[in-house]
Amino acid sequence: MKTVTLLTIILVSTLFAATSHSEEVLSMRERAALIDDILKDRLERTLPKLMEREGIDMWILISREYNEDPVLKTMLPATWLSARRRTILVLFNPGNGQAVERLAVSRYDVDSMFRKGWDKEKQPNQWQRLVELIKQKNPQKIALNKSAHFALADGLSATEYQELMDALPSELSNKVVSSQNLAIAWLETRSGKEMEVYPSLIKIGHRLIAEAFSNQVITPGETTTEDVVWWLREKSRELKLTNWFHPSVSIQRSSTVKFDHLKAFTASNAEQVIQAGDLLHVDFGLVYLRLHSDQQQHAYVLKPGETDAPDYLQKAFTKANRLQDIFTNNFKPGRTGNEVLKMSREQAIAEGIKPSIYTHPIGYHGHAAGTTLGMWDSQGGVPVTGDYPLHLNTAYSIELNAASFIPEWKKEIRIMLEENAFFDSSGVHYLDGRQTKLHLIQPK
Repeated sequence: MKTVTLLTIILVSTLFAATSHSEEVLSMRERAALIDDILKDRLERTLPKLMEREGIDMWILISREYNEDPVLKTMLPATWLSARRRTILVLFNPGNGQAVERLAVSRYDVDSMFRKGWDKEKQPNQWQRLVELIKQKNPQKIALNKSAHFALADGLSATEYQELMDALPSELSNKVVSSQNLAIAWLETRSGKEMEVYPSLIKIGHRLIAEAFSNQVITPGETTTEDVVWWLREKSRELKLTNWFHPSVSIQRSSTVKFDHLKAFTASNAEQVIQAGDLLHVDFGLVYLRLHSDQQQHAYVLKPGETDAPDYLQKAFTKANRLQDIFTNNFKPGRTGNEVLKMSREQAIAEGIKPSIYTHPIGYHGHAAGTTLGMWDSQGGVPVTGDYPLHLNTAYSIELNAASFIPEWKKEIRIMLEENAFFDSSGVHYLDGRQTKLHLIQPK
């Protein structure tokens, strides 16, 4: 099937909502073709610019089967579910506008993505063949995936690193540098083709949450929070999608129980029966086409005679939406996560909002590579990862909460929102809108 046809399927299903969620999801064969097309495009068009930007002319990625470097795993074709034996990928940018050379110092071609560059019968030693190739290309730098602070850029195992360094002569070992910023750039940068399909995943997540937070799933007085959690897991599988974390559903209600941020996001939050008057919260994420979603929304369970959520909850929700606006309006290329966090908190507090911001990049991973914009337990800034600057054409999970004291409940509540967005030269854009009103569940 041609790529244009695959993209058309995605776009049509996004624009013209099908009656069944499953009609929006491509078959495994169609997904594989689309994943490979996106990967090929990224290797040919995105990678050269990133290597130029970061000043790296040779990047070497090494993994053994079932112990894959997280970056190398994103460069494998869709039908390669793991590395094979020892897989060594060499990316060399000769400069002057020439294409990046992609070689596999491995027993096999890596599909059409990396051409086989090792004949074991001619050179039995895989490491020596790699050294030969490096000498032929004569790079200025040899970048390896080692990083003290960014886990996703630290995928080279200790053994592979030592064996490589033992094989390299001193004139080459002196050229070895960390690929940290290049690895982050590869992982965080979203291509045009990816952004044509990413919104479809976010739309599916929104629809599943809307269905979960409805009377199709919830019967007040009978359904429990764990019932909703497992419905989301089962529904994800029914659509041939996976979850990258176990969902959570929690309750805030008029009671003496105070909000506990940690329990709100962990399985230690006890199963509860959903009742009229409850404020529900869900945290839910999907994986599709190697991309991840991460979404949090709220619902209110109407009491008999109510037609809408109480005004005090709606006002609390409006504060959280305002916090989103303050925060995303402060995104500028080159600003660090800590700078955006500080200025956004100060502005929100000046407007009478009690903020907590803990936003992260999203893409190939749920908690993806890139700048950290606060953590729920580090509102004063995050050392090192929070000092990494924002770059254009990156995606984020805009995750935060605004606290409001509710006199009617005699306690403080949190409106905890998380929506996926794309940051480009025109600003931050939500991939499928954002929640601005509470989902409403009818009483029994």
